[in-house]
Amino acid sequence: MLIFLIFNYVNALIIFIHFGIFILISKLIIYLINKIFKKELNFGISTIMSIVLTTVYLSFGLYFAFHVYETTYNVETNKDIDDFKIVFLTDSHIGTTFDGDGFYKHMEKISKIDCDIFVVIGDFVDDDTKKVDMIKSVEALSLMKPKYGSYFIYGNHDKGYFNYRDFNNDDLRNELLKNNITILEDEIKEIGNIYLVGRKDKQDKTRKPIAELVENIPKDKYIISLNHQPNDYENEKNNVDLVLSGHSHGGQMFPLAYLGKLTGSNDEAYGIHKRDNTNYIVSSGISDWRAHFKTGTIAEYVIVNIKK
Repeated sequence: MLIFLIFNYVNALIIFIHFGIFILISKLIIYLINKIFKKELNFGISTIMSIVLTTVYLSFGLYFAFHVYETTYNVETNKDIDDFKIVFLTDSHIGTTFDGDGFYKHMEKISKIDCDIFVVIGDFVDDDTKKVDMIKSVEALSLMKPKYGSYFIYGNHDKGYFNYRDFNNDDLRNELLKNNITILEDEIKEIGNIYLVGRKDKQDKTRKPIAELVENIPKDKYIISLNHQPNDYENEKNNVDLVLSGHSHGGQMFPLAYLGKLTGSNDEAYGIHKRDNTNYIVSSGISDWRAHFKTGTIAEYVIVNIKK
């Protein structure tokens, strides 16, 4: 209960912290003005500057949290495949910036895209998601009519950390299956010359190494790894052709993206990257976790075009 109460004050805490940060920035600016122009500015001006800076910064953060963009990446390969289009989204955390009805409206737009596969890459729901919103959101996923089906992998929040939500993982699983969404947990789906590898989340102690998952796949086949957390890059490198991830929320708020890489919690925080023969794409997610701000990143769903 204490953790739940703390989480409810996350947004207020973010505002408070940024107000403090901008007070320091304002004081530094005023100090420099005083030194350069030899003119004394009072504390009132510093306070006003802090309020203005905080308001502008967080206003942009609110806008980018609640406005969902379409991001497209093009990836090339020498392997023998037909052009292949993927639509994927991650980190919807249903109940944060939209409920089930809000997510349904987003899916009505996304479902108009013709694609070969549609993929949900983890953290679809959260501990605060209500069952009615979960059911409505899963129904929304079924609006997609991809050529080779829709797929789902679990993130670190989907099965729930706590026990206060009004549905369990079996309920979520049953709704997904009922709506023709294929769940991949360290499992492989063959689609012509393309192999789709859905990995368990990093926090699942039963997760298999990527090398073990792909050891029986011919090397001339194009392999896509669905890995919720953007980690394990060194092991995935050269074992697969493309890795799709989320989890990091693009850092969510500046400068968290850089801190994640410095601490090693994420190999990358956002965008497309390449290491040897492997491409990595990390989405900032279609929603947020707890906080209603995105600064330095956007809310998005992603289109990936794989071309020979």
